[in-house]
Amino acid sequence: MAKKRTAHIVSHTHWDREWYLPYEKHHVRLIQLVDALLEKLDEGSAFKSFYLDGQTIILEDYLQVRPENKEKLEHYIREGRILIGPWYILQDAFLTSSEANVRNMQIGHQDAEKFGTPSKIGYFPDTFGLTGQIPQLMLQSGISNAFFGRGVKPTGFNNTVSDGDYESSYSELIWEGPDGSKILGILFANWYSNGNEVPVEEGAAKEFWDRKLADAEKYASTSELLYMNGCDHQPLQTDLPEAIETAKALYPDTEFVHSNFPDYLDALKDSLKDELSSVKGELRSQRTDGWGTLVNTASARVYLKQMNQKGQTILEKVAEPLASIAQLAGQSYPHHLFTYAWKTLMQNHPHDSICGCSVDEVHREMVTRFDKSRHVAESIVEDSGRFIAEAVDTSGYSKFGNDAVPFVVTNTTGWNRTGTVSVELDAARLYLREGFSLEETARRMQEVSLDGHQLVNENGIAVSYTIEDLGLSFGYDLPDNQFRQPYSCRKIKLTFEASDVPALGLRTYAWVKSAEPAPAVVSLLKGARVLENDGIKVEIADDGSFTLHDKNNNTSYNDLGVYENTGDIGNEYMYRQPDGETPLTTKGLQAGIRVLEDTSFRAAIEIVHDWEIPASADELLDAEQRALVYYPERKAQRSRETVTLKLRTVLSLERKGKGLSIESTINNNAKDHRVRMLFPTDLVTDVHHADSMFEIATRDNVPASEWLNPSNTQHQQNFVDVSGDQAGLTVANLGLNEYEILRDGRNTVAVTLLRSVGELGDWGWFPTPEAQCLGEHTVQLQLIPHSGDGIASGAYTEAYQFQVPWTVLQTGVHEGKLASGYTPFQWKGTAAAFSSLKMNEKTGDLLVRWYNMAEQPVELALDVLVPHEHLYETNILEERTAPLADPGHRPYSLEIRPYGIATYGIKTRNGQ
Repeated sequence: MAKKRTAHIVSHTHWDREWYLPYEKHHVRLIQLVDALLEKLDEGSAFKSFYLDGQTIILEDYLQVRPENKEKLEHYIREGRILIGPWYILQDAFLTSSEANVRNMQIGHQDAEKFGTPSKIGYFPDTFGLTGQIPQLMLQSGISNAFFGRGVKPTGFNNTVSDGDYESSYSELIWEGPDGSKILGILFANWYSNGNEVPVEEGAAKEFWDRKLADAEKYASTSELLYMNGCDHQPLQTDLPEAIETAKALYPDTEFVHSNFPDYLDALKDSLKDELSSVKGELRSQRTDGWGTLVNTASARVYLKQMNQKGQTILEKVAEPLASIAQLAGQSYPHHLFTYAWKTLMQNHPHDSICGCSVDEVHREMVTRFDKSRHVAESIVEDSGRFIAEAVDTSGYSKFGNDAVPFVVTNTTGWNRTGTVSVELDAARLYLREGFSLEETARRMQEVSLDGHQLVNENGIAVSYTIEDLGLSFGYDLPDNQFRQPYSCRKIKLTFEASDVPALGLRTYAWVKSAEPAPAVVSLLKGARVLENDGIKVEIADDGSFTLHDKNNNTSYNDLGVYENTGDIGNEYMYRQPDGETPLTTKGLQAGIRVLEDTSFRAAIEIVHDWEIPASADELLDAEQRALVYYPERKAQRSRETVTLKLRTVLSLERKGKGLSIESTINNNAKDHRVRMLFPTDLVTDVHHADSMFEIATRDNVPASEWLNPSNTQHQQNFVDVSGDQAGLTVANLGLNEYEILRDGRNTVAVTLLRSVGELGDWGWFPTPEAQCLGEHTVQLQLIPHSGDGIASGAYTEAYQFQVPWTVLQTGVHEGKLASGYTPFQWKGTAAAFSSLKMNEKTGDLLVRWYNMAEQPVELALDVLVPHEHLYETNILEERTAPLADPGHRPYSLEIRPYGIATYGIKTRNGQ
């Protein structure tokens, strides 16, 4: 007898914490939902279970208002009737960093374990495309599946499914990551609401199930059919048990089950017979018409992306390494503060939040969260850095007298580093507790002489520097055992080149009295419009565009740095250029050009444009928005009225820099438009490379034949790279997540700097005037030319280091157990990219992570320089997976498989 088909009905709600309503309005509705759920579960066993959207933050949000229901909530979770986790929040996959995705899984598991068992469900119901390394992350989390709604089959307006040549034969598929990791993929082919609001009345139920059964069978590979009973902010369907009984009576050939994901997966695996399609790498809806990918959320409200880049970086690439080094030196690691800071940051990571596609109130609150998370991270950096600085031996500077001002430069990137550093120092302090009047205190500080000083390194050798007198300043100490200690000081700013600071290590310098002459200035300027060091020469034209010469391989890149401006009649989700519009550019527009900086270690030139552009879209756009005209069908144009767009560009080159740094400040007075910077490469290649989550993804320059959208913008994390056989150009950025490789015959890299729109988009009319991003915006990029291999040349390393600020802390002259040049370990492995250094809360072990950027295995030579007992391998949940044999000598030789993510635990000895 043939097996019945089974309709697995999974009750859930997809809970966007904030979107078309601000957070607290959604929050109130969440309380109502969970109250109703608990009340329904209290009635008995007819309502079997509920999936709490894969994110444990819902528990926090609910218990914040209903703490009295914690025991009841925990009871039903432990019974398996409420399924929670595995994530803390449902993040956007492309706009959150590699380590943020790991912390999200770690914290989600930690919080779920307090209530019961985390669901081992890879849940991505509405994520706007999926990164290629997700299968590897899932397997390292003990998860062998992924449920998702976007990326493979086409979804259009209001999430309707269109027919076409699909990448997968079924809604079930094998998803393979670049490293070979394979998981079972479940596409919500009929969306995650295909079982929503099941009718109880027989006639309505017959009409509903006739359609729904056919829809699911159209894509399903087995007779196990999945129905998602819920949708965005969907209230609980309390009469679902009765609706299921109606369905059973109507369809005796179908088994209707109030199911859950684990039971559905078990039944599905038992039924799989046909060989499933295998889909590899990123899922970005590239086999669609291109109008529904939501890709331009990467450029909606760029200021949010910049704040996120800063927040992620300070936590994962500064605070965690510094706190780890401080613990090795004897300070406690502040796990509780890190959890709080990460949670606060990740509350901005859901797709409707970090994507910038919500109402204005949502994004105002996000700015506050970004500030709060960063303030905690900065406090950790200050505390850890101060402890480290006090542990560093600076006694060698005593020979320069009592007025020596030492400081410690820390490099928290994973590679040795040389570069320009600026530090603000107190040249002298006078505490108010000394009893002088405020006038006398100020006079004494103002009279401090700044003449007759030098900057010296650990060997006492003078280092070229510049000094800026910041004048009289107020400061205070907050001792652990005393009341606050205010003081007046004379503050200065020193800028210099820090040389060969070890990876995850430090060097010391001091500002001292010295009669020695200052080192001679060797300029990097070769005329008023030419910057040049040993590897790069930059020549600036009258219109502010420039040519970059790579002296190492005799390659020139022309017409770089031109600004492009177009209209945008789309929304926060998608860019739409007006029909027939010709882009405006600054090519040929006279610029003001002047030298800003000329030192031995860095030179900079300023370029200024006053650019007349249309003030906004014309009046038709407002009418089309109110009428809910689908954005690809809009006919609005740009207005005839113009405003001045003031652009200030600063190009700077360091003495040992491998790249040219670009700072662009845009004073935006216009609406409904987009500003990009163009970098023609003139390199012959059909593909390019983009930094993504634990991966350098390779993408086609030309979209698939199904692609109809004239725009082909895409996501990036830290950089995009175009490479030919003998040359390449890497364009790094700070928080600029959108780029496009233009089909202009020059393989131009276009990076979006600013996008101004006036509505949310999607299912209704939601005006968002603050998404026009009026006012001043400053962005930063770096151009890194190379030999054509971004890994072997070190260009990608340079791009990763560009993300991470130097950390510098003033200290005194004292002895210490850490020498200048200290680092806890050294490593080599060209294709290995450093990702994380932190401490495990349960074991106190040092954990360090790399990933392999290449398609060949990489040998990692790791020399651990702190006393330790042994090393071991872990997964991303920091669960020990395999011991590492002691080679009996140093360094350890560790192999990372192609595109592998490798985490190692170091069991330190005696807490060192």
